[in-house]
Amino acid sequence: MALWHIIALAIVQGLTEFLPVSSSGHLILFSHLTNLKDQGVGIDVALHIGSLIAVVIYFRREMMEMIRELLSAKLKPDFSKPYNRLAYLLIMASIPALIVGFCLRNFGMEFLRQPKIIGCTILFYGLVLYFADRFFNSRRDLRDMNIKDAILIGLAQCLALVPGTSRSGITITMGRFLKISRVDAAKFSMMLSIPVIAAAGCLEGYRLFAQGNISEILAAADAVFYSFIASYIVIYLIMKWLQKWTYLPFVIYRVILGVLILTFA
Repeated sequence: MALWHIIALAIVQGLTEFLPVSSSGHLILFSHLTNLKDQGVGIDVALHIGSLIAVVIYFRREMMEMIRELLSAKLKPDFSKPYNRLAYLLIMASIPALIVGFCLRNFGMEFLRQPKIIGCTILFYGLVLYFADRFFNSRRDLRDMNIKDAILIGLAQCLALVPGTSRSGITITMGRFLKISRVDAAKFSMMLSIPVIAAAGCLEGYRLFAQGNISEILAAADAVFYSFIASYIVIYLIMKWLQKWTYLPFVIYRVILGVLILTFA
């Protein structure tokens, strides 16, 4: 792949991974709209790894506190400690998607990368996000979350295996249904991306090295680097945005995009 192609994909990934608009859907649509060859799942995963690194660095204080409290408790659940509690909530929320993703790894999901399916999911889940954000007032934050909340958000994350749904969008939507504040719903969603993306990255990385395709490995490395830069900038901006504003602009964008895709697909 040409470097400019990788950079363009990285920008698309960075702009869409943590906004509730579906990064995988946009990455697939990019190839359809530009008549470029679909980059494939391998590059998609590499782009997501770049986003994962951005999340870890942005939330480095929270990550270090979780590690510290987990080690001090000898990896045992201790919900009296806030970061130990947060770590185990993230672990429990990750389990459903990890199980479903592992079971479907050899199922053949390429048929889901069709524009019509992406158009439907972008439109439908955008409307669901609007309903949750508009009518479920914020009363709770991360300190109020419990095991049931984590499992429900984790189950919602499984829906993101269908391109166009948006992993961040559907987990934020469930968070809003549970009356978690916009900022904390987004924060939990971003940190929740770490286990799932890391698992997918390990599987895809093993495949790349097993095949020994040097050009594909180098392309994946470039994708990780440029995606990290774009993703970090977007994380910073979206967290600032949510302190004052709602998800409405992203809902409007999803509705318009979904209608356009279904019209011209």
